[in-house]
Amino acid sequence: MTFFLQNFFNGIMLGGLYALIAVGYSMVYGILRLINFAHGDVMMMGVYFAYYSAVVFSLNPILSFTVAVLGAAALGFLIDRVAYKPLRKAPRISALITAIGVSFFLENLAVVIFGAIPKSFLDVFKDKSILEKTITVADARIPLLTFLVIIVTFAMFSVLFFVVYKTKIGMAMRAIAADIPTTSLMGVNVDNVIGFTFALGSALAAAGGIMWAMRFPNVHPYMGFVPGLKAFIAAVFGGIGSISGAVLGGILLGMIEIFLAAYFPSVMGYRDAFAFIILITVLLVKPSGLLGKKAIEKV
Repeated sequence: MTFFLQNFFNGIMLGGLYALIAVGYSMVYGILRLINFAHGDVMMMGVYFAYYSAVVFSLNPILSFTVAVLGAAALGFLIDRVAYKPLRKAPRISALITAIGVSFFLENLAVVIFGAIPKSFLDVFKDKSILEKTITVADARIPLLTFLVIIVTFAMFSVLFFVVYKTKIGMAMRAIAADIPTTSLMGVNVDNVIGFTFALGSALAAAGGIMWAMRFPNVHPYMGFVPGLKAFIAAVFGGIGSISGAVLGGILLGMIEIFLAAYFPSVMGYRDAFAFIILITVLLVKPSGLLGKKAIEKV
């Protein structure tokens, strides 16, 4: 039971981080039918914003994390305005190629500005005792950081669902996802709503990246590649275009990874491969994902 609980909480934590990043993929795809492959690199930039806010400008962790989330939101909005807005009416392959180009640009920009040498995110904390504390649950010693990550993650999901389902901007996002031309005829500024969607997804990705860096404190310009790819798989698994599907897919993917590594340690080296096996299986058996809806692709 102790072993199960330890891995259960680790799985929820990892899955929640995947889900935070996956939501950004799903929101953008739901509106533009675009896979924003630069999303993981926006997460990476958010982690660097937090790191330098704390180390260079001596902000406390809460302020540095707030700066990072707002900075990532601004970066996501800027990427939409500069890279994607001019291609609204272009073929989708053009936007997809642009997304890959933006990803490479952000990675190399980070190498030039921040350097390629990995940094320890633990430098953000002057008092590192919080990272060492544990809580005992039914004889299982769970790091306090694990609980903090889980609580913050689900608090952010609560805010996200409130924005999407209880506010006017959320209503506009859902309307645009259903029909862009009709929504624009009703007086909605489509470009502004799309920009807000990029900003919101980028903010969540930065929050996920910060908590990822707290758990795995090695910060470098390519750190967003694997989490971003896993989050994309989680979004497809749950049903890309569905926010609830992204949350479900992320949590399930995290749980599967942790329990496979825990109960079958001989396959731990192939943990990443199982994510791709899940992706291939979903695409073959249920391409719309667990909570996704079947749709006819418009040519």
